[in-house]
Amino acid sequence: MSADSDFLKFQFNSALTSEAPGRIGVACSGGGDSLALLHLAVGYARENGAELHCVSVDHGLRSGSDAEADGVTAICGNLGVSHEIARWSNWDGQGNLQDEARRARYGLIADWAHRLELNLVCLGHTADDQAETVLMQIARSAGVDGLAAMAPKRDHLGVTWLRPLLQTRRAELRSYLQELGQAWIDDPSNEDERFDRIKARNILDALKPLGVSAEKLCTLAGNMADARHALNQQVWHFAGDVALVQEGDVLLHRENLMRGHFETRRRLLRHALMWVSANDYGPRQREIMNLFKAIKEERTATLCGCLVAIENDRIRISREFSAVAGLQTAAGELWDNRWRLTPDEGDTTGVTIRALGEEALALCPDWRETGLSRASMIASPAAFRGDALLAAPIAGLNNGWNAENACGEKDFFNSLVSH
Repeated sequence: MSADSDFLKFQFNSALTSEAPGRIGVACSGGGDSLALLHLAVGYARENGAELHCVSVDHGLRSGSDAEADGVTAICGNLGVSHEIARWSNWDGQGNLQDEARRARYGLIADWAHRLELNLVCLGHTADDQAETVLMQIARSAGVDGLAAMAPKRDHLGVTWLRPLLQTRRAELRSYLQELGQAWIDDPSNEDERFDRIKARNILDALKPLGVSAEKLCTLAGNMADARHALNQQVWHFAGDVALVQEGDVLLHRENLMRGHFETRRRLLRHALMWVSANDYGPRQREIMNLFKAIKEERTATLCGCLVAIENDRIRISREFSAVAGLQTAAGELWDNRWRLTPDEGDTTGVTIRALGEEALALCPDWRETGLSRASMIASPAAFRGDALLAAPIAGLNNGWNAENACGEKDFFNSLVSH
């Protein structure tokens, strides 16, 4: 191996050693970045006695994607690594394709990680990906959060996501694979300029005469990440006096919230909306301003798929029923990117998890004892077989079922400082 490859392995091992994982998950598509990640993780696992598992997500959006996933299975077999393929088949053709695919990918990988009891999953994002993200954020007139781009570490969906290659250029990883004699797959969508990321990728070379390089854009992201962290530390302290989590809802003390510095309370309110909706994108500044106006006037409002209601001296942020009315998963799968319903025992064939709704709520006589609002109840997950309600644990109708929130109370506060 060359000195460059040795240094690459040193960087990678240092990133993982700081986490000291005994069990590691790796997401691999078969492309150059993620295949290099896989090989580096194999080396780490062998040297440190760690247990390694790999997953590929087949989005099924183009011909040959299934064969590419099968190719990763073969590579993992040669490396002695367990491998699974998670397939996405739920896109209805609505919305932004890349965004929907990304959200589905994280959800499928999180399900896999929870099933294998993996707390840490490595992703193959590189310095080039970071630079492209910064360029796209500049085009959107982003502030500190947007320009901070991708974080090296993030807690989301009950999983810690690690990006150990975020300071490594894509070309370095391909040189490493060439030394190993490992071929990789080039996704044809990486040449499709209909996507903003590909436009950003192609413009980087044109910016070099101005002294704008991937390295400098990554440095900018790092500077903004430092600024974001300092701001979020203030929000974390503020949240201790203002916020309370109750079964997936967030309660904010209204008077204490409105006394805070505008940027501090804006960040806390935005975070609460994103956490309740499990949304990666927060509302725009104008929408937040309108929401503050509604809170001041003690009016109920909706934003980001959330219902924001005034309850005496508190603001309750809960899931909006219309945002989840059409969501449906199998038992044990992640519902609404937050909830997982499982029975203590018994056959789950034909069981679906969906929002409780008004009619089924009438079958839960003890729901008022939960302390949650009616609006919270009807938007909570429940288990059905056909039209028959089996269980609604959050509404007090357990019947041998459990409801686990992948984003629990600790996650709400910890994720304030772990973007």
